[in-house]
Amino acid sequence: MITVNFYNLNTVENSRLKFAVIMARYKGKWIFVKHKLRSTWEIPGGHREKDEDINITASRELVEETGAKDFKMTPVCIYSVNRDGSDSFGQLFYAQVESLDELSGSEIGEIGLFDKLPENLTYPLIQPYLFDKILQFIERGE
Repeated sequence: MITVNFYNLNTVENSRLKFAVIMARYKGKWIFVKHKLRSTWEIPGGHREKDEDINITASRELVEETGAKDFKMTPVCIYSVNRDGSDSFGQLFYAQVESLDELSGSEIGEIGLFDKLPENLTYPLIQPYLFDKILQFIERGE
């Protein structure tokens, strides 16, 4: 069984944050990506590199996976995914993207722009919770 939990920023030890996930909008649409080896959509994001600041991870992953050039990134919260009693932690971000460039050497094969959460998701037991958390964040006007 998988459960997703949310925490306020700076409430989980920084070194435990292994992932950055970025819910990004471009021209009023949500950006989702398709890995070259998969046929499903996912939220841009990825693994934190050794000694990398999680905010740098988020910016790097957004650029690598979407070609985003001009964007404003906002940290939203920390999340955890619990699988069989083991937690993995990440930080969730919201980005407003002003311009996109070509992908260069990325593992991403395709970028899609959507009005809502696509149905064919890579992580259907996780991504809807992250998407809903961002919608709540936007509704609150943060």
